[in-house]
Amino acid sequence: MMLSEPDPRGVLAVLLLVSPALAHGGHESVPEGSAISGDPIDSTLWVHMILMGFAFGIIFPLGMVLGVIRSRWHVPLQIVGTIIAVVAYFLGHAHKGRQFSKNIHASFANTLMLMMVVQVIIGVYLKLHLSKGIHGRIRRFIVIAHGVIGKAMPVVSWAQMLFGGITAMGFCRDDHLGQCLAHFIMGSAFIAYGIMLTILLLVGQFWLRRSGRSQEFFDSLIIAAWGCVNTFTEHRWGSDWGHNDLQHTTMGVVWWCAGLLGMWLSRKRNGQPKRNLIPATVILLTGYAMSAHPQHLAISTMIHTIFGYTLMAAGVTRIIEIAFVLKDRGTLSLDGSDPNSFQYLPPFLLYASGFLFMGATEEQMQLLHDAGITHVSYILILYSIAFILFLFVNILLHIYAVHAWPESTKASPACSSGEEEAAQSTSRANGSFRNGHARSNSEAQHIHDADAYELEGLISDEDEGKEIGEDHSIGSKRTTDEESSPLVIKESRRS
Repeated sequence: MMLSEPDPRGVLAVLLLVSPALAHGGHESVPEGSAISGDPIDSTLWVHMILMGFAFGIIFPLGMVLGVIRSRWHVPLQIVGTIIAVVAYFLGHAHKGRQFSKNIHASFANTLMLMMVVQVIIGVYLKLHLSKGIHGRIRRFIVIAHGVIGKAMPVVSWAQMLFGGITAMGFCRDDHLGQCLAHFIMGSAFIAYGIMLTILLLVGQFWLRRSGRSQEFFDSLIIAAWGCVNTFTEHRWGSDWGHNDLQHTTMGVVWWCAGLLGMWLSRKRNGQPKRNLIPATVILLTGYAMSAHPQHLAISTMIHTIFGYTLMAAGVTRIIEIAFVLKDRGTLSLDGSDPNSFQYLPPFLLYASGFLFMGATEEQMQLLHDAGITHVSYILILYSIAFILFLFVNILLHIYAVHAWPESTKASPACSSGEEEAAQSTSRANGSFRNGHARSNSEAQHIHDADAYELEGLISDEDEGKEIGEDHSIGSKRTTDEESSPLVIKESRRS
């Protein structure tokens, strides 16, 4: 007898009912006032951590990119990731060995799994291609919700993986909570900034030009907002000032002051976008301040020093990139296919500085000090993690780029200096100017293709083959849209 497909609503109901019942038990074996028991982590819990990291750290981000490019491997990969995540979820409740008191990782796990189940249900609904009546009216919003949840999953998964590591070691409780939050939030912010710089470098220049603003406008806006938060949250108002409180608060003041200046300098008199060095200078100053941050342990002092130097290097290399490599231009290659090798340095150094800062909490430093691990070994490990994450982000962006602009993967014939000058003069004659530089005809075509591709990716990911059995007018419109898509146009030009 054939088994029917499981109803997604039934799966959701089962998970919602089972989750509270399977909340991490064993709290009674945790000593009073402790976060964890003295037992070692058993093999079941190790498998849980490895599988969850594999599913939410690798499979789902890769599946998200495959969904954006409408790859046929999107659905199979997401199914595999979902199965692995569900198995790992139940393993997390079946482990022996080390036990834990009530913690945020166990509580947040249900939220993450609920997001995953909702995403699966939406995906199944879209694959049914329902388009008549109310389904036709809400489908576009369902597509948007599917994209938003999918792109939010890596951020939420990152937070949950951090919660898992903190919980496993019993860190960040009581008096350690404040500095722990500062390290992990700020470290994650540096990594996120590095990822955004990587995205804008390799695939984001079309969007940046459409926005009509320079990259430093958005950088300065975030710096100013973050500075306002730091100004009023780093010190408990009404209590005595400590040297760390004063340093963090003044750093917040520098950020919002510099952020406002950077926003002002990001436009020319005629309103066109303009590059500036203010965000890079803020990074440089922050690195200087953190390199001299007083610490209680020698290993903590060394790691904070290297973190500060790394952040200062990120600021310096960013200044060199804008002023000397790009010479105030927005980019060297509009589609990101040929960035200067030096341009990879600033984002990578932000990745490294983020991991260094997240790995420098008081409890981590005490653990390393007690174990006799030198700061050199620890710093090399953190740099290795930064290299791996930088590699993974570049792989994801490469997969997107080769599908978004397949012509960028083909080698262009070398031209002489005379031909190059002639091409530049032609672009000056025919191109429009943005950020003080000419846009060539090929660049304009790239922008047009990117606009069409991104719009098509937004509304036709799950709408592909959308409506078998619809009336003839809709079918004709879809055929026309497909024939006029940029990828089909390119194929016809080749032929």
